[in-house]
Amino acid sequence: MFNIFSNSKSVDISTEEFKQKLEQEAGVVIDVRTKDEYNAGHLKITNSQHDFLNGEFQNQIENLDKDETYYLYCRSGNRSGQAARIMQKEGFENVYNVGGFDDLADAGFEANYGNDE
Repeated sequence: MFNIFSNSKSVDISTEEFKQKLEQEAGVVIDVRTKDEYNAGHLKITNSQHDFLNGEFQNQIENLDKDETYYLYCRSGNRSGQAARIMQKEGFENVYNVGGFDDLADAGFEANYGNDE
């Protein structure tokens, strides 16, 4: 059976691990949800939004600095997990799937909702 995790370290970290890592090493926070999802609510610390479903995220990878640390989130952690593994395969070493937006907001990460910039 093929294991997609076989040649790579896990990209998935808990909300608590995310908080700790942010304190130690600020990074680039990317929301990989759709523009509509992002506009409905997103973390205040989000640096950019690149839609994973329409291919925008995949097109943006080549513009990203492989030496940076990246934290990705989506609605549930599924798309951000896929996106993080793609980045890892492209040679990014410090990339993490931090899960879903609602879980992060519930854990105390400040969020903007609607036109609440």
